[in-house]
Amino acid sequence: MPQHPALARATAFCEQFNLRVPILMAPMASACPPSLAIAIANAGALGGCGALMMQPEAIRKWAADVRAGTNGGFQFNLWIPDPPPKRDAAAEAAMRDFLANWGPPLPPEAGNVVLPDFQTQCDALLEASPAIVSSIMGLYSDRFVARMKTKGIKWFATVTTASEAKTAERAGADAIIAQGMEAGGHRSAFDVTQAETRMVGLFSLISGVADVVNIPVVATGGIADGRGIAAALVLGASAVQIGTAFLRCPEAKIPSAWADAIGKAAPEDTVITRTMTGRPARSIATDYVRAAMAPTAPTPAPYPVQRGLTQPMREAAAKDNDVSRMQAWAGQSARLARAEPAGEVVQRLWQETQALLS
Repeated sequence: MPQHPALARATAFCEQFNLRVPILMAPMASACPPSLAIAIANAGALGGCGALMMQPEAIRKWAADVRAGTNGGFQFNLWIPDPPPKRDAAAEAAMRDFLANWGPPLPPEAGNVVLPDFQTQCDALLEASPAIVSSIMGLYSDRFVARMKTKGIKWFATVTTASEAKTAERAGADAIIAQGMEAGGHRSAFDVTQAETRMVGLFSLISGVADVVNIPVVATGGIADGRGIAAALVLGASAVQIGTAFLRCPEAKIPSAWADAIGKAAPEDTVITRTMTGRPARSIATDYVRAAMAPTAPTPAPYPVQRGLTQPMREAAAKDNDVSRMQAWAGQSARLARAEPAGEVVQRLWQETQALLS
């Protein structure tokens, strides 16, 4: 029998990008140890690293550690920087007082976050020479895209709307990662002011993007089993990117309380919130998140100020294995995640997909 058109498209994607399985590990900045990328790459999928907070030496070391464990491919991801945040001393003081109920007392300078230098991070990515570099929150400069292409590195641009996808294709992207509103972690919108008002579900987004671009589409957001992958491929995706479904794997090395909460979370148990970092992100509705989103709570500071303000609480929560105060990102299909080795997850998901589409 002829191969299902969706499987044929996925096969072509794998051949183009040197994969055996059309699954990408989401580059989760808070959960991308080399051990997870190695296991996923060794299973034929693509490993990933969210390099947002990494200095150049850490980027180089991550790549070296992964290459010591696998010959498979991996992607690095960076955020396109925001303009400097507008600070409000009185609002930050109110947030510090609120956070003192959830973690250690905060000094006035707690929000003075200094992010790694973006240009030196970009240089380190080129030096590390991954198979793929991806972007979120916007697009790389023409100059950096040209430097990537000179080194044979492919650029996957993450988008949240069809219009962003068209812009990314015109800018030279080799593939589009279409992030549905179901995704765990940060919303990838180019314009943060529209991240919560232009939220598109993945079903609508895949077809909406696939119909307006001529490059491969990778679907991400709420995909955690073969049913989700099969649906994404039938709708026009060539591959999928998965995050939350890998977080319960031992190789992810996240706190056990977070992993356990993922396994229990119904779709409605996650929310989009700015209360952790100042940027909209999908989290389990923990005790802290619910309290911080209450009408009487202070308004979160902008990114990265809020990230700095919550860091002591988040670190204390991780140390205490206390999910009620933890940064507990999760997509809406979190409940489908299983506590299995990552390589087995890759194999199971792809076998389920092929069975549905055979």
